Amino acid sequence: MTGLRPARTIGAVVRARLSDTTFAPFPVPTPRMQPSVRSGEAVHAAATPHQLAAVDAVVARLATLPGALLPILHAIQAELGFVPPESIDRIANGLNLSRAEVHGVITFYHDFRQAPPGRTVLKLCRAEACQAMGCERLEQRLRSVHGVAMGETTADGALTLEAVYCLGNCALSPSALVDGQLLGRVSEAHLDALVQNARMKGGSR
Repeated sequence: MTGLRPARTIGAVVRARLSDTTFAPFPVPTPRMQPSVRSGEAVHAAATPHQLAAVDAVVARLATLPGALLPILHAIQAELGFVPPESIDRIANGLNLSRAEVHGVITFYHDFRQAPPGRTVLKLCRAEACQAMGCERLEQRLRSVHGVAMGETTADGALTLEAVYCLGNCALSPSALVDGQLLGRVSEAHLDALVQNARMKGGSR
């Protein structure tokens, strides 16, 4: 048969179309400016000798426990408020683990922090019962009025806001945990008072 063009392969069609397309460069994102810092990204000074000595003491005390890594991480955070990145090598050496294994556990469990928290830590419950009773409204108030979003710390270091999923206080939702103290039926006015009290605290955690 004459007058028919040979069929082009899919690859040829794609190449032809790509050659006729002009690609615009990806836009450079504009940094978001807000009066808070994300706790996982916060820039902080290197761990002090005192903090590293505390890490070494915890490792020495708990290294012989079965599955010692999690108890050690919990103990370090209970004492220092966070798990310093500089502690990873010391923990790995003490437990005969790789650095990647220790780092993987720290980053897998969201409860572990790698930067110092604010002077007050507010954990707002995000489970179903608390969502039904208005926890999202509380989160919105913290973000819009007090300048702190979930996972962030206020710029003055007063308050860190973290999510938690069920505090076992569903009958009194919405619930929150403030420095380990369980609160129920938290209102916006209650939140305002908590933030004010946090900002009145002096010194460091």
